[in-house]
Amino acid sequence: MRGWNEFGPDIPNEDLTPKDVPAPDAPYWQAIELFALTFDGYADGGFDRCAQTGNAASAAYAASGDLPQTLTDLRTCLFFEQRRWRHFEADPDPASLAYIRALLESIRRKVQTNELT
Repeated sequence: MRGWNEFGPDIPNEDLTPKDVPAPDAPYWQAIELFALTFDGYADGGFDRCAQTGNAASAAYAASGDLPQTLTDLRTCLFFEQRRWRHFEADPDPASLAYIRALLESIRRKVQTNELT
């Protein structure tokens, strides 16, 4: 059931639809950043777990192009990237934006194939 988290509208995995996921060419602030906040990556394990998941996935993507396998981990990583770049008070650099867009595409595929965990 859709509701609210501390960042705004909340969309649980089981309620996520392909139309909720921003397009591959969507602008960062107006679509991607707002979508990232529809999932509270801190809810399961707090900041430390979110940071560990996000940093490990970012490093794996930079090293080999690998992305997390579950929708929850993908959304945790997207959430963490939003929080990271908000902390930096900047838009993501080109390499980070490519990673963020790869996360989005993987999220879209999971939703389209109904892999909602």
